[in-house]
Amino acid sequence: MRLILARHGQTRANIDRVLDTLPPGYPLTPEGYRQATELAEALHDEPVAAVYASRAVRALQTAEAVAARHGVQPIELDGVQEVFLGDLEARSDGEAHELWNGIYRAWHSGQRDRRVPGGESGAEVIDRYRAALLRLTATRPDGTLVVVSHGGAMRLAAAALAGNVGSEFAQAHYMPNARTIVLEPEHSTGSHTGWHTGWHTGWHTGWHTGWHCVRWNDVDMPPLPA
Repeated sequence: MRLILARHGQTRANIDRVLDTLPPGYPLTPEGYRQATELAEALHDEPVAAVYASRAVRALQTAEAVAARHGVQPIELDGVQEVFLGDLEARSDGEAHELWNGIYRAWHSGQRDRRVPGGESGAEVIDRYRAALLRLTATRPDGTLVVVSHGGAMRLAAAALAGNVGSEFAQAHYMPNARTIVLEPEHSTGSHTGWHTGWHTGWHTGWHTGWHCVRWNDVDMPPLPA
């Protein structure tokens, strides 16, 4: 069992630095489509059993390319959407970015109850993301599952769920468009038990979650201590 979290391809909002979090959102640019195709090729050798995506257009369009490569249809998955930025939605000014970046840094330093004005707290993002992944692993215990999602939510969730990913690392390592985070059960025995043992401990109890990160973009991650 393997779970691959993939960020969507490029959109015009990415280029113009528009804070675009509410579905349906911006579609892919031509470069975004190229990136989606490149992602599909990169995952060619993976035994992909299913491809999921958030409800955002950009995620669904990226997922379509990956799914087509493996002969499956993409499935919408609630809970893996981008962090809802509330009052900052659709803004592109420096003040909005400074406020959002400060809150995001605070989440990674442990202040996950801080809330974006009119939007979500870090704890809420992690809880919904974790619940969405649990639904997947409960019903599809074998093969590789691809979830096309969003950079801010992906990094926050992966740092909370994977025992070998520190918050400082996750904050410092930006996730480019159409790049991935690969997660596996901490103790893979051929069954799906390992996927469930950590869901109810998670970030509330420290590093032990039952998951580990195999690769973060191009970085091969160290294993958990024995």
